[in-house]
Amino acid sequence: MKHIFQKGKNPKKPTLLLLHGTGGNELDLLPLAGMIDDEASVLSVRGNVLENGMPRFFRRLAEGIFDEEDLVFRTKELNAFLDESAQKYEFERNQIIAVGYSNGANIAASLLFHYQHAIKGAILHHPMVPRRGIELPDLTGKNVFIAAGTNDPICPPVESEELQSLLQKANAKVALHWENRGHQLTREEVEAAAEWYKEIIG
Repeated sequence: MKHIFQKGKNPKKPTLLLLHGTGGNELDLLPLAGMIDDEASVLSVRGNVLENGMPRFFRRLAEGIFDEEDLVFRTKELNAFLDESAQKYEFERNQIIAVGYSNGANIAASLLFHYQHAIKGAILHHPMVPRRGIELPDLTGKNVFIAAGTNDPICPPVESEELQSLLQKANAKVALHWENRGHQLTREEVEAAAEWYKEIIG
C-alpha cells in the first residue's frame, strides 16, 4: 500500500495510523498528526481502491451502501499491512491509534469490528457503521473517539449513535463529540480529539 512513515521523537508514544477520506491521499491528514501528538510516529496510508479516479479504502455500491465483500477483503489487507509495517519500521504493533476521516474512519471502524488486536484505539471523524449483523470481538481496553456533525447529510446522527452503541456493547470506551456542522472535518473537532487523546494517552 502506498504510504508515508515518519519516525516520531518519542518511541514510547503510539504510532498514529492516518486514513484519508474519499479522493484524498496519504498527505491529507499529516497536519492532524501534529495537532494530536507531535512526538508520535506516523504511518499515513493511501487507499488501494479507485472510484472515478478518487482513492478510497474499499468499494461502495452507492452513497452510503458499502460493498461488504470488498470491505472485508480490504480490512484484512490493511491489517496485514500493519503487521508488515510494524516489522519494517520497528514500531510496537499493539500501539497503533487510527485517525480516520469519512471513508478512512469507516475502514478504521472495520478494523475494530473484525480484528481484536488490529489497533489500540481510534479517532473517527464522521464514520458510519461498517457492517451490521456481525458479532464484534471483545474490545475491552480499546478507546474510541467519534466526531460527528448534527447536520451531516452523508452520515446522519443516528449512524454515529449506533456505531457508539455497537462498540460499547463490545466493551470499548467510546466518546461521542458533536459539532453543529455537516460532513466537513473541522478544526474544532480535531482539537477536541487532541484533548481526548491527551487524556487517554497522557
